[in-house]
Amino acid sequence: MPDPSHILVVDDEPQITRVLRTSLSSQGYDIRVANSGEMALEIMKDWSPNLIITDLSMPSVDGVQLCRAVRAVSQVPIIVLSVRDKEQQKVEALDAGADDYVTKPFNMNELLARVRAHLRRLPKLEEEAREAVEIGDFRIDLATRTVTVAGKELKLTPKEFDLLLFFASHPHRVIPHRTILASVWGANSTEQPEYLRVFMGQLRKKLEPNPASPRYLLTERWVGYRFEPGD
Repeated sequence: MPDPSHILVVDDEPQITRVLRTSLSSQGYDIRVANSGEMALEIMKDWSPNLIITDLSMPSVDGVQLCRAVRAVSQVPIIVLSVRDKEQQKVEALDAGADDYVTKPFNMNELLARVRAHLRRLPKLEEEAREAVEIGDFRIDLATRTVTVAGKELKLTPKEFDLLLFFASHPHRVIPHRTILASVWGANSTEQPEYLRVFMGQLRKKLEPNPASPRYLLTERWVGYRFEPGD
């Protein structure tokens, strides 16, 4: 029987950590809890989580700062929880390295489904991380998770990398919004287009010479997006 997945829960609200510990433990996961970003980083010095669930609003080291600190050393999936429902707050968390965003109060069944989706993708990413994709102006190294466009190296968050890799695997095709969401975020995210809108905006800022007039990531109005990798 395989070892249970390790999940680190980070929140300064005891009632939230209590509910998450109980619910996640009942699904067979090995749970550790931190009530601050500092404590989370201490735990990670001698314990490696397979997934992190963290609140955004915490004193001292908040969720965004924790995401940045984790991303400096690990590609572990991060799900952010917050009462905030403004797109700019989502952008800040996602750009700091978060993979997913759930607004409080949340539905536990939905959160569990997202946890399963992120954990399912880990073996696939590890299996793929032995080669590189070279197409048009792009070179995507799966082993180091680095990207160069026309010879220039880009700094992408883990989810931006996954999104670009998906597009690079389906060049010149019009891909519907729901297909992209299901493939990159999981089937339970198909009704949440804000994820895609936020990430496409961030990705275009990083790889397009002129984000206002994209040459690589093209919008197919009302349908989806099309990736043109260049010559």
